[in-house]
Amino acid sequence: MKADFRSVEFAPGKVLSIETGRLAKQAHGSVVARMGDTMVLATAVGASEPKPGQGFFPLSVDFRENYAAAGKFPGGFIKREGRPSEKEILSARLIDRTIRPMFPEGYLNEVQVMVQVISSDGQNDGDVIGGTASSLALLVSDIPFNEPIAEVRVARVDGAFVVNPTVDQMKKADMDMVIGGTAESVAMVEGEMDEVSEAEMIQAIRVGHEAIVKLCAFQTEIQKEFGKEKREVEIVAPDATLVAKIKEIVGDRFLTTSKAGLGKKEYSNAIKEIVNEVQEKLEEAYPEQGGDISEICHDLQKDALRTLILRDKYRIDGRAPGDIRAIWTEVGYLPRTHGSAIFTRGETQALVTVTLGTKRDEQSVDTLFDTESKRFMLNYNFPPYCTGEVKMKFSVSRREIGHGNLAERALKRMVPGAEEFAYTIRIVSDILESNGSSSMASVCGGSMAMMDAGVPVKKPVAGIAMGMVVGEDGSTVVLSDIQGEEDHFGDMDFKVTGTVDGITACQMDIKVRGVSFEVMEEAMLDARKGRLHILEKMAESISMPRAELSRFAPSFRRIEIGSDQIGAVIGPGGKVIQGIQKETGTEINIEEQGNKGIVIVSAVDADAAEAAIARIKAITGSLEEGEIYEGTVRSIKEYGAFVELVPGKEGLLHISEIDHRRIARVEDVLQEGDKVSVKLLKIENGGKLRLSRKALIPNE
Repeated sequence: MKADFRSVEFAPGKVLSIETGRLAKQAHGSVVARMGDTMVLATAVGASEPKPGQGFFPLSVDFRENYAAAGKFPGGFIKREGRPSEKEILSARLIDRTIRPMFPEGYLNEVQVMVQVISSDGQNDGDVIGGTASSLALLVSDIPFNEPIAEVRVARVDGAFVVNPTVDQMKKADMDMVIGGTAESVAMVEGEMDEVSEAEMIQAIRVGHEAIVKLCAFQTEIQKEFGKEKREVEIVAPDATLVAKIKEIVGDRFLTTSKAGLGKKEYSNAIKEIVNEVQEKLEEAYPEQGGDISEICHDLQKDALRTLILRDKYRIDGRAPGDIRAIWTEVGYLPRTHGSAIFTRGETQALVTVTLGTKRDEQSVDTLFDTESKRFMLNYNFPPYCTGEVKMKFSVSRREIGHGNLAERALKRMVPGAEEFAYTIRIVSDILESNGSSSMASVCGGSMAMMDAGVPVKKPVAGIAMGMVVGEDGSTVVLSDIQGEEDHFGDMDFKVTGTVDGITACQMDIKVRGVSFEVMEEAMLDARKGRLHILEKMAESISMPRAELSRFAPSFRRIEIGSDQIGAVIGPGGKVIQGIQKETGTEINIEEQGNKGIVIVSAVDADAAEAAIARIKAITGSLEEGEIYEGTVRSIKEYGAFVELVPGKEGLLHISEIDHRRIARVEDVLQEGDKVSVKLLKIENGGKLRLSRKALIPNE
């Protein structure tokens, strides 16, 4: 069968080509999307009917990058792809968040979307291509998905916005945003940036949406030509009689409960009591419809909360739309960590720690595009007890990976480079309580913990989660610092992080269609006010990095040597450098940069680092008069001992310099092979070294 690609130029110089009907034909919908030599296969399969008793929409999205696509072998001992990498999980989440709101309300049939990068040119990332391909695979299938979406990446390179930039262009970008949406509006935004303004961010979203409009129109053309007839979907409406009886029992109690200003636990218990009462009163008349009763109560609760916000501008805990919950913070809480902070906002609490390590602690990265190690990482943990629940805890969830990635991106551009701060930095955020926006608590706590550890961050960073409720008449209410119920029942979850000078990261999900740029801008401006308020609260505990690192953190020393001296320091088979590390208890890393070598020595004991530096200086001919060295006695003569300071460099320790008291025989004090600390008194003509042991011994 001949290939039949259709193409569209959706941005200057950016062409997407689509093919359907040749590969994976037993899937309900499948397409191959191509940009450059990167090709992505997207398939969609949907169940013919929902599972009995199922009250939710089971959509799963899987994104995989085959190493063979780039002509690479997988890293590790087992040479095949295993569980998805963080990059693959994050890419799948981007697709899921954009397509999920586009299915019909009440559609409960299971749908599985699978995206595979089958060819990679090393320049065009398959993640956003996969988002558009997923939409089209659903669109040409018989699955009820009628409105196309598209995803693009927008970067700012040398001051100009670039849609779907190459990997090389991304290295120079000060803004990296993935934008997903329909022809009408934006549905999802996620990205990081170098302290940009709200206006600059809106401009980037507009540029991305212009490309999305063209991609959606292109998909509609493809659907008209190749799309299957959509299956009929029967959305079963709730029993009107049952709804009326539930309303009669409940009355206005959902509304009054939502208006009582209760905390999370009290509110949940009050709602549960109402639902239990309804279940008990209707159990005899409707014995098989307990699930339907719960769903109807859930919808009534949602209506009550939204009415309260839209009509009365009042929230569950008594706040006005723009209010932020009470905040308290503390740093240095944990005595043995390198840095720690507690950040508590309302009923959300994060305990955040910082660990400083050496180059060997960097995280290995092996993906299609990135093989460089990470020296800054943030791990986010969400245990069941933080919401008062009992659940099995297995591996790290996709949600935990997504939240950790957002917090990491929010902070990483404020972290100093390796030239200024050679440490590897790991932040761990353990969520101890959760009622809304624990990822933003991780950002705030992470920023404070780094300052507590003495990391010279450029500026403190704070984050806030914004929400929105849209009425049937199009009216909107923007909410600052949303909590769990407002996120669940609201129409937007918009997380924004930044410094006093600009935005560093964002993540937005909109559950309704047609939200205007004006409303988004309003949310961003409110987020800025909230962010500045939170930064002020953080500053009450710590506002700048501590002058000194924790005494438990490793010490670093950095020197430069000639590139031709690197071999001498390493030695045959690494013998010399391994010997120095073993004898001094240090870790030594050497990197060649042009005509010089950068030597970084790390150790928990600062004296050990100095001893290793002295050994390296000696090897490279950088012995300094007055410095102290630990050497090895190689030979003994009547007049003294010859001490090897470093391999190949010996000096004379005269018998008169062994001790303050008179020594009759050298052997009375020293034997060959002994380790001895000596001071280099003088480097004489010809490179002869004069050493002293007694200079280091108190004269009694």
